[in-house]
Amino acid sequence: MKTTRPGKPALLAASLLAVLAAPAAYAASKAIVDNGNDSGDGSLRAALSSGNSVIEILPSVSEITIATSLVYASKDPLTIRGSGQTVTTANNITLLAVTEGADLTVSDLDFQGPGGFDIYNRGDDDGETAGKGIFVDVRDDQAGTLNLVLNNVSVSGVANHGIHVSDCSLADDCGGGSGGGGEGSDASINVVLDGVTVDDAGNGKFDADGLRVDERGDGGINATISSSSFTGIGADGVELDEGNDGDVNAFVEWTDFSSNGGYCDPDIIGPYVPDPDEGEFTQEEMVTDDAIPSVFGSPDDSCIERSVDFYDPDPVTGIAYVEAFEFAIDTDDGIDIDEAGDGSLNSTMAHSTINDNLDEGVDYDEENDGGISASYSYTSATGNADDGYKHSEEDDGDVKGRVLYSSSTSNGGKGFVFEEENDGDLRVIVKGASTADNDDSDDTGIEAVQEDDGRGTLKVRDSEILDGIDTDGVDRI
Repeated sequence: MKTTRPGKPALLAASLLAVLAAPAAYAASKAIVDNGNDSGDGSLRAALSSGNSVIEILPSVSEITIATSLVYASKDPLTIRGSGQTVTTANNITLLAVTEGADLTVSDLDFQGPGGFDIYNRGDDDGETAGKGIFVDVRDDQAGTLNLVLNNVSVSGVANHGIHVSDCSLADDCGGGSGGGGEGSDASINVVLDGVTVDDAGNGKFDADGLRVDERGDGGINATISSSSFTGIGADGVELDEGNDGDVNAFVEWTDFSSNGGYCDPDIIGPYVPDPDEGEFTQEEMVTDDAIPSVFGSPDDSCIERSVDFYDPDPVTGIAYVEAFEFAIDTDDGIDIDEAGDGSLNSTMAHSTINDNLDEGVDYDEENDGGISASYSYTSATGNADDGYKHSEEDDGDVKGRVLYSSSTSNGGKGFVFEEENDGDLRVIVKGASTADNDDSDDTGIEAVQEDDGRGTLKVRDSEILDGIDTDGVDRI
């Protein structure tokens, strides 16, 4: 269910950002959609190719049924104003594709795919392309800021990402922001979601998210998400991947990230994981990579991660022998933000829930120059398969955490994790928080780690940490 707030007052930050981001509709020409036909006069498809930058769907239209993707192929900003209609299809297609990097604003409109997708009924089988809900493709030569503004919009029943903004030359093969490949434009990406619901998306393809933003150029990502929900997603509820220079700034309020990451269901994939699933070898054992089997024959072999570490190559033979290996099932998170390259990861979350995801609830990773700043107030993470809230900074950069009146309970991993692995300070303040029944073999409510040069401090006040605090290189103050 979507997390709501009494009276749903306008969120000042999101409203201001939406106003700044929205195209100048007052100067635009308008197309009217007066029927639910797939094509022809008065249809949504005709309006998208009419040259008008504002489209209004009349209240008399209840449902728009399409057989092929709706495509907007102009660079001009586009606004679509619905009044509660559903754009629906029985086919495995992307419902709305913006192919030339235009700003997109959509209000009061639902997008519904055929549904019924899972690892046994995939959207990418037999050479098909798995369909998305809303797709915005950034041009290679784009500059400035691309804006996606959605208000009272829902997406459901699609095999691939529910909402996808891609500034990546590798398209769906872009990979994760931490080390993910691909190149992008100089543009930044600004996403504003208010009253958005994404449910039952991404269940027909490996690594398909509720909201996915891929940014691989010199720009950054700004995301403002309010009064929304991301539930029942095959991979991450929300994934923001910034793989080059630029910051990620995320503001989240009154939003639910629950029951996500189930495409690679351990109950289904578990029997295909090799036994043993991990091992270590001495250098004298001379085990080669060929001795560590890859996985073939599961419903989707991508679901099983194979990791092999090697010793330095033998000076005589030149062969690098295996030091250790591990297999793991690649489940996913409630919200996942990766920032690689020069730039920082900044996040504020309030009045939100992160429950029952099949990996971490919150999973934030930052590498290269830049740090992490994460603030939580009145949030809760319960029943996630791994850590409730995890923050990892791998290189030179600070980690700043602020946890106010928030909880982390009954998670398979630790409650709150803050770790800084290289040069940089770690400063975490916790007040009015609670943790209980978290279990990662050492039953830890809060873990704070500073591994190399830099100072680590943790301040905990007026909190109930029933399952303990674990620190390494960090002073309690």
